[in-house]
Amino acid sequence: MTEENKLITERKKKLDAIKINNKAYPNTFRKKDYANSIGDKYKDLEKEDIAEKNIPVSIAGRLLTIRNMGNSSFANLHDESGNIQIYLQKKQVGEDSYLLFNNLDLGDIVGIEGVLFKTKTGELTVNTSSIMLLSKSLRPLPEKFHGIADIEIKYRQRYLDLMINPETKSLFKTRSKIVSEIRNFFIEDDYLEVETPMMHMIPGGAAAKPFITHHNSLDLDLYLRIAPELFLKRCIIGGYEKVFEINRSFRNEGLSVKHNPEFTMIEFYCAYQDYIYLMSLIENLFSKIISSLNFSSNFKYQDLQIDFKTPFTKIKFYDSIEKYAKGIDSSKFNNKKYIEDYCSENSIKISDKGSIVKMHLDIFDKMVEKELINPTFVTHYPTEVSPLSRSFDDEPNLVERFELFIAGREIANGFSELNDPEEQSNRFKEQVNSDDDEKMSYDEDFVMALEYGMPPTAGAGIGIDRLIMMFTDSASIKDVLLFPHMKPKK
Repeated sequence: MTEENKLITERKKKLDAIKINNKAYPNTFRKKDYANSIGDKYKDLEKEDIAEKNIPVSIAGRLLTIRNMGNSSFANLHDESGNIQIYLQKKQVGEDSYLLFNNLDLGDIVGIEGVLFKTKTGELTVNTSSIMLLSKSLRPLPEKFHGIADIEIKYRQRYLDLMINPETKSLFKTRSKIVSEIRNFFIEDDYLEVETPMMHMIPGGAAAKPFITHHNSLDLDLYLRIAPELFLKRCIIGGYEKVFEINRSFRNEGLSVKHNPEFTMIEFYCAYQDYIYLMSLIENLFSKIISSLNFSSNFKYQDLQIDFKTPFTKIKFYDSIEKYAKGIDSSKFNNKKYIEDYCSENSIKISDKGSIVKMHLDIFDKMVEKELINPTFVTHYPTEVSPLSRSFDDEPNLVERFELFIAGREIANGFSELNDPEEQSNRFKEQVNSDDDEKMSYDEDFVMALEYGMPPTAGAGIGIDRLIMMFTDSASIKDVLLFPHMKPKK
């Protein structure tokens, strides 16, 4: 039997003894106070003042340290807000309660009632009058309970990470605040928050491999949402002029530091606007987040210095290749043999040898993205790789589209929406006939919706997980997901 199993067996025996007395897992204790609020309220009072006030406390949490000194003991109790010291005397709590305390283990959850006092060292402490075991920790906490360093444990057993590492708990509180700020920003700008289906008849809204599920009653294969775009645009067709959705989307792609198959993003659409409006809106959104959460607009992400000064840099797609793709001859962009040779010489994997435009995109992905450190809008993408975007009137091979890059990663994608149903139908057909593994399906219902008329519209999506990585200086997307996908151990 391993040492851990021995400890579990011992703890189960203690629990069995408690069950005999019908005192296991009670639900009668009501917590009234929190560790940090007690500290904030009374830390500056002198010992004599606290003693005179006889301040009652009812607190609950997990035991992280126990120091037994015979007929009295100190322990450290941890709740969501922080830590507070508790003190027990046998003569005050009674023999039965003190025996109970002596049989507690680190990790047990207890309810404590008592009054506050300050020790000789000035530490605010609860002088316990009663103690109740609320939940038994059958498994021992990690040995180094000041912090879990093992990445596998942090991701696979996030509850331990949250329990032990205050930095992790703080990070996810920050995540929640950022999401709230994003939501409030759009609501204050009169956007309507809507909810659209997560199971689709056909995969659409983006070019990606979908997850397939099955509806038993209808005997029908369905696809988990790749993006909510086409349904949000149906809302615009229906008459709403500003809509947004903070959504979970699913793409059947590999796991990496910047990819998780299930991810969170916001998509938003505004009638009678264009892609230029969207870039300004995103700048204002990021400025609001930075201001509201007291972030610095110039901060370090990993080893990169990021400056969120507005306006963000803007550069056209082909200009960025000319600027950052070393050794490329821009006069030969349309020479297929030259582009193939350039890709070969620079170890660039070609996704579609039949399309010179997709080779341009491969060059951009490999050579340009990594150079875009400060927030940069890349605009004027090729129409061929932008099937839902409106083309420029004077440049039909380019679209009114941007992608926002920060620290070498795509954070947002937006464009003036294509609202010509015939052109959209042709674009879908081109996608269907493409040899690309990641392509859009022909959405007949969406084309029919467009035939009723959609006003000129601008729409964009922002990857919330990647944005939070940036603001929390997190190296991997797994750091900002409470329960990231992991390869099974077995």
